[in-house]
Amino acid sequence: MSKLTLSKALNEGLRRALEADPKVMIMGEDVGKLGGVFRVTDGLQKDFGEHRVVDTPLAESGIIGTAIGLALRGYRPVCEIQFDGFVFPATDQIISQLAKMRYRSRGKISLPVVIRIPCGGGIGAVEHHSESPEAYFTHAAGLRVVACADAADAYSMIQLAIASDDPVIFFEPKRRYWDKGDVDTAAPLDSAVPLDRARVVLPGTDVTLLSYGPLVRTCVEAAMAVAPERSIEVIDLRSLSPLDMATIEESVKRTGRCVVAHEAPVYSGLGAEIAARVTEACFYHLEAPVLRVGAFATPYPPSRLEEHYLPDLDRILDGVDRAFSY
Repeated sequence: MSKLTLSKALNEGLRRALEADPKVMIMGEDVGKLGGVFRVTDGLQKDFGEHRVVDTPLAESGIIGTAIGLALRGYRPVCEIQFDGFVFPATDQIISQLAKMRYRSRGKISLPVVIRIPCGGGIGAVEHHSESPEAYFTHAAGLRVVACADAADAYSMIQLAIASDDPVIFFEPKRRYWDKGDVDTAAPLDSAVPLDRARVVLPGTDVTLLSYGPLVRTCVEAAMAVAPERSIEVIDLRSLSPLDMATIEESVKRTGRCVVAHEAPVYSGLGAEIAARVTEACFYHLEAPVLRVGAFATPYPPSRLEEHYLPDLDRILDGVDRAFSY
């Protein structure tokens, strides 16, 4: 068992994937010599060479387009989008080509491309560096969309994503890159939680609190702050598309209440889809409407205002209190 930061756990997971399969390669802006702006790929070009860890031009559409071509030739490219707000020039390639190739070819062609996207706020960055664009991609059929929340999951999930024959959008919570956690680097990959499963992080009996990525830790802190007066079950969704509805339904049918928290704006966010599905599946078990906690329907603000924009412990607990007010 090793104590690793989330960024180092990703680095170790990428290293294992590169060692295991010579067809795995990494490509992106500054991923090689610099080791990435968050140092996630630090040392990998030195150890595996410039032909497997490739510094690309500043052209996101070109990165993904090249990865699609490489995947057609049997490679497993792992693309880094340097910041979340930089992914939009590549969305045509992702949605029009990457997501549709298997369907277009009637299942004959798969594109095992992983697109790593540092997501969310909390680092005091400028415009285009603190987005939460997950709903754009969960809406695109043909993509797996996942989000890691801690070091242990980051280590196993990146390897599972690379091993998948489906294209995977892999969200990494940038403000958690330096959080440390225990990682069992000796455990076999087949013992890890499957890529499409949610995980109960903290058991509870009174209300189900669903989240993913950067807010999972905040949700756990909120639950611990009100224990034992209220018993909050915190679930890390992990897979945003497809959703693990079996785990969600089992929890909500026990607790009778559900709150969904994410950094993205509430309006048309992933929480809306989750709320609709929970209501359909658990209607006769609910003691209150499914409530959502998220950011406001505005562009991401200047860094001095982000603490007011992002959901925090108090806003999450307010959502929980509202669920008990019915």
